[in-house]
Amino acid sequence: MFDFVDDTAYTNDQGKRSQKLFAAVVLAALDDAIADDKKYGNGVESIARWARSRDGREVLMCAGIEPTERCVTGMMGFVEKGVRTSVALSREESERQAAAKEAA
Repeated sequence: MFDFVDDTAYTNDQGKRSQKLFAAVVLAALDDAIADDKKYGNGVESIARWARSRDGREVLMCAGIEPTERCVTGMMGFVEKGVRTSVALSREESERQAAAKEAA
């Protein structure tokens, strides 16, 4: 009986790790689109094209993200802001944004 529980826990853990891996691929795609936007000015279109493609939809689904048009619009808005994902996910950036909201 305990072997079954261990197998289930291990399988669930493997699933979460693969989901995190695909989420990292999505973050890398966003970073690439931001770099393209700064260099060539076409980052918004490239992330939209990728997210709407078959491969993009599959990666988003594997990352646990529903590949809807709302998701694509949100990714396009994120690329328009031009803030790299590592900066956007940091604590200092969230504290800076909170302070800016309080000041306004």
